[in-house]
Amino acid sequence: PTATANRWIIGEVARLRETVDEALAALRFNDAANALYAFTWGKLCDWYLEFSKPLFAGEEAEETRATMAWVMDQTLAMLHPIMPFITEEIWGIAGNRPNMLIHQDWPEYSTAELLDETADARMNWTISLIEAIRSARAQMHVPAGLKIPVLLQELDEAGRAALEENEALIRRLARIDSITEQAELPKGCITVAVKGGSFALPLAEIIDVEAEKARLSKALEKLAKEIRGLAGRVNNPKFVASAPAEVVAETRANLALREEEEARLREALARLEALG
Repeated sequence: PTATANRWIIGEVARLRETVDEALAALRFNDAANALYAFTWGKLCDWYLEFSKPLFAGEEAEETRATMAWVMDQTLAMLHPIMPFITEEIWGIAGNRPNMLIHQDWPEYSTAELLDETADARMNWTISLIEAIRSARAQMHVPAGLKIPVLLQELDEAGRAALEENEALIRRLARIDSITEQAELPKGCITVAVKGGSFALPLAEIIDVEAEKARLSKALEKLAKEIRGLAGRVNNPKFVASAPAEVVAETRANLALREEEEARLREALARLEALG
């Protein structure tokens, strides 16, 4: 394949095959199932389907169709031992097959054969940038449908190559209307760090900074009260000794989740404070 996204997903399938084989050989069926789930949703559906849409309208349409078909077939083959009936049904209706899926050979390729290191690095960098911008937008409550400008502050050679190759995808999936290089940032920007460089989102004129500060402060006050209550329970020897083990474990898990949420909200509030 010539398209970077196609070369990338082929390498991801090879990684998946090795992970699944290692898990099955060790009889860790849950690990095999989790790897397949993570790939199907996290790589195939979340990213490759989106990356492939513009390719279907361009010169790489035919290779993208072939790549998509191959990826789907490999995924069905590896899912078959865990989900035999539904995968067999999909296999049968997804094309003219010479045999049933149960009779299909098990994949035997490796990352050494199929992994394209350049494509892998560029697409994973692209994904990390999109995720970082999406996260910053969500933290700042930027309206989901609003396209915003992005400023490129600094970026190394590898990052520039990935950006040049995938800028259209980044702009579409991160809801960006422009990417402009600007070393000196204006007031009212929040920075977004990626491997090899940093970008910035000028948000001072886009969101109501004071209203967002008030919203986050109120949410932090509520969380602090919940954290105090949960911490008081898990630090109480009588509660730990008398409550069922599953109740104690659930309380500790709830405390950890709220502490993680508090850290995210504090980070978002610090970003807002930096806006002025």
